[in-house]
Amino acid sequence: MQCYDVFNGDADGICALVQLRLNDAEMNDAENADGVEARPDETVLVTGVKRDINLLDRVTAKDGDIVTVLDISMRTNADDVRRLLAANANIFYVDHHNPGDIPKHGNLHAIIDTKPNTCTSLLVDDWLEGAYRAWAVVAAFGDNLADAAIAAARTLDISADKLAKLKSLGELINYNAYGRDISDLHFTPKHLYQQCVQYKTPGAFLLGKPEIFEKLETGYAEDMRRARNCGFAAPCVSILDDAPWARRISGSYGNILSVENPAQAHAVLTHNGNDGYLISVRAPKANPHGADKFCLKFPTGGGRTAAAGINHLPKCELDSFLAVFGKAF
Repeated sequence: MQCYDVFNGDADGICALVQLRLNDAEMNDAENADGVEARPDETVLVTGVKRDINLLDRVTAKDGDIVTVLDISMRTNADDVRRLLAANANIFYVDHHNPGDIPKHGNLHAIIDTKPNTCTSLLVDDWLEGAYRAWAVVAAFGDNLADAAIAAARTLDISADKLAKLKSLGELINYNAYGRDISDLHFTPKHLYQQCVQYKTPGAFLLGKPEIFEKLETGYAEDMRRARNCGFAAPCVSILDDAPWARRISGSYGNILSVENPAQAHAVLTHNGNDGYLISVRAPKANPHGADKFCLKFPTGGGRTAAAGINHLPKCELDSFLAVFGKAF
């Protein structure tokens, strides 16, 4: 039996997998003590930058294999979901993006919830009955779900200072996921996951790997300073420079703008290297709905109701996009 872990490279995808594998490690210890065969430790990790979500096409699972899929759109991966089910693979799928039609199959266990106040890690937290809740709090902060993160953290009995540190960690892990390709990132998502999963709590991770937090914190501050100096192509629509720093900060900058001006929708555009723009869209934080439906109007669009994106908008269509964006929001 081969196991595959397929996950978005952002805070939500990483923290969701951390929770599941910490739980497996604890269960394996108990099962080994009882002489019961445990889940194999060796898994194939499949991930990438934030927008690299066509990940199931890299999985060649066969009869009896286990595929865990976290925080990537089932709609985008629908053909490969059907292909893997036809091969009799077992799929555990947790996500909060618009899924399209969910196949009915005995080998598919899908936990899908598209409400704007949840994320994949919070769904995993519910599945595990809060066993590693602090990691879910980190993920929720990273996904710009501060209210949901604070609500989840109430059961943890942690100080305001420690909660602020979890917030920063979530935002920084999320920031690290954005880029045209892996070369834009400070750390690969695979490496970041492998470092996080060594620690039962994010607090222990911060103590054990302070150099990771410090590098991300320094990079984030510099990239955000540059973003603040860029102008707006239209009200609430930013176009950043064609540079690695701009691609790294695009998602975080969109989150910051939505917090600073919650009554408005926001769009942040970066250059995608194919004579077009990659676009991050945030629905108004005061009414976090419609971002996914808006982006799905474009051929490469998708996402969730509060935050979504378009992978390629030809530059010649910018004026059309601005007009449609203004009417939609």
